[in-house]
Amino acid sequence: MQLSVKTDTDAYLIAPQPGLARLTRAVTGRDQTGAETTINVVEERPLTIYLNAQEIVTAMTIGDYPEYLALGFLRNQGMLRDGEDITSVDYDEELEVVVVRTARKTDYEDKMRKKTRTSGCAVGTVFGDMMEGLEDVSLPTTPLRTSWLYDLSAQINRTPSLYLEAGAIHGTVLCQGNRPLVYMEDVGRHNAVDKIAGWMLSEKVSAEDKILYTTGRLTSEMVIKTAMMGIPALVSRSGFTAWGVEIAQQLGLTLIGRMKGKRFMCLAGEDRLIRDADPDGIADEPKRSGRKGSA
Repeated sequence: MQLSVKTDTDAYLIAPQPGLARLTRAVTGRDQTGAETTINVVEERPLTIYLNAQEIVTAMTIGDYPEYLALGFLRNQGMLRDGEDITSVDYDEELEVVVVRTARKTDYEDKMRKKTRTSGCAVGTVFGDMMEGLEDVSLPTTPLRTSWLYDLSAQINRTPSLYLEAGAIHGTVLCQGNRPLVYMEDVGRHNAVDKIAGWMLSEKVSAEDKILYTTGRLTSEMVIKTAMMGIPALVSRSGFTAWGVEIAQQLGLTLIGRMKGKRFMCLAGEDRLIRDADPDGIADEPKRSGRKGSA
């Protein structure tokens, strides 16, 4: 029997906003027959992030939730500490700048000299040693039920989104049990994750019972960001990289990929997986699904 499915976006604390005009632009072209066609394409905007007086990075983003993106980026780079006294987060829409101010004096010049470009879409960037800070990460051994996975996959894939409206975008969803809570989208999956990290930091949301669901590949960067956020499970429609799997195994992160219909692969954290749903009772995903994950 197929698990129950809810598609009402009111169930989300933050849901996608595919109809928000500033996120897409109408562009006219011609299709394969030569007929004139107008489609919506995703906007890209630069967002420069400052930590106190220091310029940290300029990210290309769709432009929604800039404060959350700035907070999450700084948190996931280790530039904001646990319990950091954040005195203000100010966004200037005209200048496309976010300034995060802390009570602590900060200087990350040395860290910024060492930069790693990751395999993320829109070119992900990690400052400093990619493994820096992971030695102190201790993830909770929270069980993950397969019934939750099937229910979440069905709900998320049926949620109206900017991806379904215009494509060329990744989605990341913070979940608890079988309920999706916060659904963020962006041109780079790392940006979508950082927005969720920023929301969690701003709202003081705990991570130990959460699941992170993404439409993107399970790369080293995605695994590291999830672990830095303290979330014990990472799930994707897409595939894995070897380094991403290796880091997940080392950190004790439950890693689920290729989650489509009744099918999935678990390459880390199998001992925490509770198989409480019969795959034979789950409808398989149509071959021509409206949402596709990257391999």
